[in-house]
Amino acid sequence: MIGEVYAGALTGLNTEIEYADGTRAALEAARWFASIPGDEAMLARCHGLTLDIGSGPGRLTAELVRRGVPALGIDVTPQAVRLTRRAGGVALLGDVFGELPWNGRWSSALLADGNIGIGGHPHALLRRVRQLLRPGGEVVVEVAGPATASRVDRVRLRRPGVVGDWFGWAVVSVNDITRLARAGGFTTVEHRHERGRWFACLR
Repeated sequence: MIGEVYAGALTGLNTEIEYADGTRAALEAARWFASIPGDEAMLARCHGLTLDIGSGPGRLTAELVRRGVPALGIDVTPQAVRLTRRAGGVALLGDVFGELPWNGRWSSALLADGNIGIGGHPHALLRRVRQLLRPGGEVVVEVAGPATASRVDRVRLRRPGVVGDWFGWAVVSVNDITRLARAGGFTTVEHRHERGRWFACLR
């Protein structure tokens, strides 16, 4: 059901994120279709085989392919995979915690647009990404700014007449990413602020 509601958002249907306390916010999926200021801070770090985790409609995956960088987007929603391919990217229907190609051989990985929140367990997600990377590989993580507290929420997606299942989603502040990265097996962490967005590069 999560995938069904999310797929609708990718086709332009008005969709909201509902939090366990009852508050709601619009899911602004339309912004993921075109370049967002600050994207270059991530794209420029990608060298060699690159995995775009939670690639959505594929703006980053497709741009990397246009630049000659071998890139693969993965997403759990078939509609996202179709959109990535339509945009000129290469995409696979898959879960980062499942079986993926080239395990241990990825040079770069992206966790853009808050995808460090996937599953609601940033420790587990970073450990998994570390397994996917080759020695010396790097993951570029988009994080929240220093004024935002890290947290884990229970959320679901909804639109009129359709309500998805509850799932965990994390928000990670730039203040906490170094601690989480080291717990996940990364030894080097660089922070970057670009066009109002915060990123961390983990190696």
